[in-house]
Amino acid sequence: MDDLRQLYTELILEHNNSPRNRRELADATVSEHGHNPNCGDDLTVQAIIEDGVIRDISYTGQGCAISKASASIMADVLRGKRVEEARELLQLFLQMIKEEETDPEILAVLEEATVLQSIAKMPARVKCAVLAWRTLEQALPKE
Repeated sequence: MDDLRQLYTELILEHNNSPRNRRELADATVSEHGHNPNCGDDLTVQAIIEDGVIRDISYTGQGCAISKASASIMADVLRGKRVEEARELLQLFLQMIKEEETDPEILAVLEEATVLQSIAKMPARVKCAVLAWRTLEQALPKE
């Protein structure tokens, strides 16, 4: 458990401090703004979707370490995925955070986003972790 907690902390810090997915996408085909009034998180998620594939994805804005790290991890996980697959992964991530899905084999498709699973034990931080994911869900083209 200590190893998992340390990995969680390291990944949150790495993604919070690393701006690799925090940038404007000048040629974004979709863009959506998300706001969490409880703690002031304010993010815009942008993506370039071509031929049903998320070619690039990023976020801009301000937020706590968890919301920024979650947005950055989300971008890493969903970049290159088909929109349908991204929707499935979004739903699985939300199920994981709500503790509706806990099977490590099923969650493995979420890659490093699985380190955020422990957020479920911190109810006040759940909205921080899901903000970018819910914002992207709103931005994705409807089927």
